[in-house]
Amino acid sequence: MLELIDVTKDYPGGKRAVDGVTLRLEPGLLGLLGPNGAGKSSLMRIIATVTRPTSGRIRFDGVDVRADPDALRRVLGYLPQDFGVYPNLGAREFLSYLAAAKGLTARSARARIEELLEAVNLADVGKRPLGRFSGGMLRRVGIAQALLADPRVLVVDEPTAGLDPEERVRFRNLLAELAVDRVVLLSTHIVSDVESVASDIAVLSGGTLLRRATPDQLLHEVRDVVWEVTVPQPDVRAARARWTVSRMVRTAAGVRLRVLAPHAPTGTARPVAPDLEDAYLAIVSGLVAGTASATGAVRP
Repeated sequence: MLELIDVTKDYPGGKRAVDGVTLRLEPGLLGLLGPNGAGKSSLMRIIATVTRPTSGRIRFDGVDVRADPDALRRVLGYLPQDFGVYPNLGAREFLSYLAAAKGLTARSARARIEELLEAVNLADVGKRPLGRFSGGMLRRVGIAQALLADPRVLVVDEPTAGLDPEERVRFRNLLAELAVDRVVLLSTHIVSDVESVASDIAVLSGGTLLRRATPDQLLHEVRDVVWEVTVPQPDVRAARARWTVSRMVRTAAGVRLRVLAPHAPTGTARPVAPDLEDAYLAIVSGLVAGTASATGAVRP
């Protein structure tokens, strides 16, 4: 079990990136959702022991991680948002170097690297210098290095940036398999990255944990606040200024808006079933209120 208790992170100049976050993580996949600048990367770096919190406690299986960070580092896999490589090394060479640094034997490293290159669809280009890889290919190398030591805790920050749709599906399926018997924390601002694989979702905004719930619970909370309204094209700007609009579709009759509101925004608005993106937007926009409990769950 990994526990964060009232964790705060302040940066020079007075910026508070993480504000009193409490989370309890057990085996499974937690999707951490939040807009850019919400404090997700700062929280991930704290969990990965890259940076120390300003205040609060972190425990892994009862061990104080601030006092003994190696207790977590030994079983941790981490893919940061900004992942650096040695451009002159091939993928196999690079992963071999990291495997040695993690203490893997040469024999076990070779087998593990081949397994991971196959899993991230890079087996055919393992000798190509990393400096010639695309951004999406580099993200896949980053995913492989995070999994080298078969970690018990896997922390991945915006892992699908630069991946094409097929690669995104492949990676989401891989994470779902890994989460069966380990803690997986996936941070993203893209709702589709978590809606098909996460049974547990936390929403962070302004450094504060706003919500933690299952997808079904989140959908239940916004079941009566999602509407469709069709407006003429010239009225779209005014409508977006007036309402919280989650998406727009142009049709022959005008522009169909998906609107989040506690009551019907117009006499012609019709209620529609919410999806997870609606729930996420309703939470970060303040349409749904609530506070986090000591376990990281949310009470209305």
